Amino acid sequence: QSGKGYKAISKALGLQRTTVRAIIHKWQKHGTVVNLPRSGRPTKITPRAQRQLIQEATKDPRTTSKELQASLASIKVSVHDSTIRKRLGKNGLHGRFPRRKPLLSKKNIMAPLNFAKNISMIAKTFGKIPCGPTRQKLNFLEGACPVTSGVKVTQHFRKRTSYQQ
Repeated sequence: QSGKGYKAISKALGLQRTTVRAIIHKWQKHGTVVNLPRSGRPTKITPRAQRQLIQEATKDPRTTSKELQASLASIKVSVHDSTIRKRLGKNGLHGRFPRRKPLLSKKNIMAPLNFAKNISMIAKTFGKIPCGPTRQKLNFLEGACPVTSGVKVTQHFRKRTSYQQ
């Protein structure tokens, strides 16, 4: 309205000419320069439901999206579980699979000892431990096995372990 051009205004404000042009066109078209509401469908999750979702997910990180879906159904918000995962992801709560680390049962605890006993029986029978994969398995028993001769399993393995019978 002052009669100045884009170049003079951009120089005075320290903005680019295209920015000044876009702001002026927005003012002429809409009568405001604030951000306008976006087009598209509004979200199904209300802000209150989103707060509850984030609160429950941070309280118990092992909660599944199906369980969160059921809790949202209690406040009459029905959404798909993928929507819940997306919403949590946008808030920095990403679902991760835990590293699978099986718990040791008695069977699993005794397995190395039984293996050593079987190998010692083979060593007594044949005089040396066979080559190949069995030799590789024995690296945890006797360090590096010499290639030229067989390795006999000694008693010190049983003394070092804490899972004796």
